[in-house]
Amino acid sequence: MKIFKEFKEFAVKGNMMDMAIGIIIGAAFNKVVDVLVKKVFLPPLSLLTDGVNFQDKRIILKDAVNNVDGTIKTEEVAIGYGALAEAAVDFLIIGFTVFIIVKFMNRLRNKSHDSKDKTVVTPKDIELLTKLTDLMEEQNKLLKLSKKP
Repeated sequence: MKIFKEFKEFAVKGNMMDMAIGIIIGAAFNKVVDVLVKKVFLPPLSLLTDGVNFQDKRIILKDAVNNVDGTIKTEEVAIGYGALAEAAVDFLIIGFTVFIIVKFMNRLRNKSHDSKDKTVVTPKDIELLTKLTDLMEEQNKLLKLSKKP
């Protein structure tokens, strides 16, 4: 029974719930980024490359050998540099997209943490810390004034 109680504390009070929420949001975020890359960024890029499919680009080291009946005797040996180029372009687009989204989210978070900005609701903890800081500054000013001769 003790181990069940410990597991319950771990699962409910620990980081497990935060991690589960993060994984779920990450999966949903992955879908958003995937659509953004495939449906928004890649179509204009395919116009620029005139419909060239990089997946097919390769350097053939050894041609395939066919039997008399047309079946493949030995597979071709090739370096698929096109697939690497396509993966690199995908990585750059996804990386840039994630950067822009994180930058936007950070701007929203910073705006919500600004206690002087009344257009956005400030979280209660930030509001309380701001009040505490203001009170400490006021107390320090009073102490400095009382020490002057």
